[in-house]
Amino acid sequence: MTAEMRRSSGAFSVPIKNIERELICPICKELFTHPLILPCQHSVCHKCVKELLMLNHDDSFDAGSESSVSGSPRSRVPSPSMERLDRLVRSGSISSPGWRRGSVTPRVTTIPCPGCQHDIDLGERGISMLFRNFTLENIVERYRQAARAAVAIMCNICKPPNQQEATKSCMDCKASYCNECFKLHHPWGTPKAQHEYVGPTMNFRPKVLMCPEHEMEKVNMYCEVCRRPVCHLCKLGGSHANHKVTSMSSAYKILKEKLAKSIHYLISKEDQVRTQITELDRLINQTEENGQLAERQANEHFERLFETLQERKTEMLISIEQSRNRRIDQLKGQVQNIQFSLFI
Repeated sequence: MTAEMRRSSGAFSVPIKNIERELICPICKELFTHPLILPCQHSVCHKCVKELLMLNHDDSFDAGSESSVSGSPRSRVPSPSMERLDRLVRSGSISSPGWRRGSVTPRVTTIPCPGCQHDIDLGERGISMLFRNFTLENIVERYRQAARAAVAIMCNICKPPNQQEATKSCMDCKASYCNECFKLHHPWGTPKAQHEYVGPTMNFRPKVLMCPEHEMEKVNMYCEVCRRPVCHLCKLGGSHANHKVTSMSSAYKILKEKLAKSIHYLISKEDQVRTQITELDRLINQTEENGQLAERQANEHFERLFETLQERKTEMLISIEQSRNRRIDQLKGQVQNIQFSLFI
């Protein structure tokens, strides 16, 4: 670990330890994930609220089954999350009056608050009536960033005691590398050279499609208004709460049919486009031939014109020369006559 990392670790260690217990969900005992605010102002993870509702609903089903079909040999196998919640209920961590396994008429939309031990009636809307605790969610995210920054990420290829700090992380290999190891395992000219790499990180994205707004949630719905995939949290209290959504399978079929129709339309227009391209090529060739013919004809006309002008020039010069000579001869004859008359 570098000196900068050690200073960062020392600067954040005390605040992190002091605030960590405030950022843990009282049910799953882990950092809050998409916390929801209960009417009693306590916060619980979204998944934990769903599990509480499912557990309460299962309790109602079990109570009804025991009263109607007593002594049935069939038993339901609970999930690990249900077993954890069941243990919490039995231990008294989330117990409250009116919420008992043996209750004959349990309220399905009522959950116990693990903080104040009061029953919370969610009404007909269920979880959709609860609001996201964005402030707490931002604090948890900053806590995670501070915790990641306080720990150096080491190269997964180097071995101690010469292990180096990572400078890159390959998202395809899901491993971190120092400069030398990255050059060795991702040489140029190989398929691995095309892998996507980022700065050192421990958060390798999964191969499944995840919600860009809620990074830990998978997309399972398609918003018909925004024309994009969304997760259940986006529909629950996000920007797509009042939008019309459909399942991913239905959206896939509809979009596939539209794409198939578009491709069929393009294929049907292919012959027409090819014919138009052929006609344009013919017009281009014809235009070139016509241009070359006009150029040759213009050159021939100007050459004949130059020849005619040259002939006219020669004739005119000869005529001027003859006229000048006759005039000079006449003038010379007059001079001689005058001189002859003077001597007589």
